[in-house]
Amino acid sequence: MVTLKEEMKKTLGLIEELNPESEYLTDDPDIEAKIYAVFNQIMFELARVKKIPRYVEIEVNEGDLITFEILERACGSAVYQIAKVSGVEYDFKAQGTVIKTLEKGTLEVDLYVYPERITEKTKPNAYEFELSEDTLEIMPYGIAADLLKSDVSSEYGSVYANRYNDMLQRLDPRYSMPSITIEGGVDF
Repeated sequence: MVTLKEEMKKTLGLIEELNPESEYLTDDPDIEAKIYAVFNQIMFELARVKKIPRYVEIEVNEGDLITFEILERACGSAVYQIAKVSGVEYDFKAQGTVIKTLEKGTLEVDLYVYPERITEKTKPNAYEFELSEDTLEIMPYGIAADLLKSDVSSEYGSVYANRYNDMLQRLDPRYSMPSITIEGGVDF
């Protein structure tokens, strides 16, 4: 797994602001003040493009209302979207944000979650990203673009923004390719 410290080194090295001796890996107080917020913004954007999947099973009774809050407690992460529900009969309520169970049993839910938010209390060596490897390769360009967008003396912010947007457009949101199995052969 890739840590926050590794991604910070990659990003700060990209914009030539890396100081490995500094606690915050940079000597620039402006970057130090906003880097975690920018990491969160780009990380959450990438998590909406290449979603972070989770699976939970919940024992339910007929008539139970399963909210995002219940799903979040079950999976330990903030829920972004419900992908698939099975196991018992159910009905979606409240624009698909509540599952009403129509029978007793085990509710099986495939869902997508947001990554854990980075805060000032986050330890860079201990925080491991939940994003896929391909999104982690794109992330430094988005962060660099946001960190440098207010620097009017150079155009590096727009250079990194263009590179980030180009890479984002080519990001494959799938984790696996669908496949078809034909049993018994095919006649043409």
